[in-house]
Amino acid sequence: MAGPLAGIRVIDVGTRISAPFCAGLLGELGADVIKVELPGEGDFMRTMGPFVDVGDEGPGYSLSWAVEGRGRRGVTCDLRRPEGRAIFIRLAAQADVVCENFRPGTMEKWGLGPGDLDPGLIYVRISVFGQSGPYSPRPGLDRLGIAYGGLLHLTGDPDRPPVRPGVTVSDYLTGVFAACAAVAGLYGRDIGDAEREGGAKGASGGGGAVIDAPLYGAVLRILEWTLAAYDRLGTVRQREGNRLGHSAPLDNYPSADGFYVCIVAGSDANFARLCRAMERPDLATDSRFATLAERASRGAEINAIVAQWTVSLSAEEIERRCVAHDVPVGTAYSAADIFADPHMAERGDLIAVEDPVIGAVRQQAPFPRFVGEPPVHPVGAPRLGEHNREVWCGLVGLTTDELEALEREQVV
Repeated sequence: MAGPLAGIRVIDVGTRISAPFCAGLLGELGADVIKVELPGEGDFMRTMGPFVDVGDEGPGYSLSWAVEGRGRRGVTCDLRRPEGRAIFIRLAAQADVVCENFRPGTMEKWGLGPGDLDPGLIYVRISVFGQSGPYSPRPGLDRLGIAYGGLLHLTGDPDRPPVRPGVTVSDYLTGVFAACAAVAGLYGRDIGDAEREGGAKGASGGGGAVIDAPLYGAVLRILEWTLAAYDRLGTVRQREGNRLGHSAPLDNYPSADGFYVCIVAGSDANFARLCRAMERPDLATDSRFATLAERASRGAEINAIVAQWTVSLSAEEIERRCVAHDVPVGTAYSAADIFADPHMAERGDLIAVEDPVIGAVRQQAPFPRFVGEPPVHPVGAPRLGEHNREVWCGLVGLTTDELEALEREQVV
């Protein structure tokens, strides 16, 4: 399958995670993604561990780069220099989408802002605080997006300091929202073009679009009822750990073999099923736990009873008994558990991506997928400047002599 975005070209001029991830998602839908990196240095992710020893000097080859850099061609170009800007503009003229996550104003300073490039481009701009507002010039990374967006305050146990999520949530989440907006922008652009060709004025007015996607905004958008409750009730939501004040039993319960098993049995129906799985039908008729409200008010008590049951069994046995009684259940998986899971294996959730430096690396497959169609299989993360000749000569139209001159001047 070529993918629904086959024929679309994306320029990834970002660094680290958010903008490159947005571009990568578009690539996994079939777009041709070209990553532009600084000559001699490249994306910061190339320096992030863990590393695989490749026998050379230095820390080795970054597995972070092997995952984040996949699915694109790689070129080098120094956008700070006039010669670099000139060829970048020629490249952008043949693209549909540009993804960047520099501090606001940087691309304009280089003469490469939305107003400097083809007006038909979908221009994705990711930053911590957005392109406008008093905080927009501030520097920052993923952690600030989580903090300022309100998620960090809610994460962790109530009697302990906030705990960051285990992955860079605001970077990835913003990349997803931005990719969604980019696809909408492409649709609006093309529908507008088609309607104008047919004699009607498109609703979008045709042309491209500029997408302003701050990290904190993606986090803010998923805060559930948090803001509405403050607005109407004056309630400031607080950390609840693994439990919820309005639902029980619900927790990550310990097993006898050292795992944690998540059981969600707050509703009356699920609680009754859990009681049968525990061989404790008496709990379902116990006046202390007869309704959700009563169980929630005695959450510590009912969760302790469930934990006493789970800690006597293996995680596999807890799951078996819960599944047999239709209770929502799942073990907290490590990477080793994911690799061993038959369900993920059958669905193809892991793929081997052929990296040009270290060979096949098994990692997460593209997601989501179109039913009945094989997913786009991403190519390995490119070596620094691997596709310079292919792109700068074959696509942009430089001669070999021109490219070699730019290489000598370290423009590419």
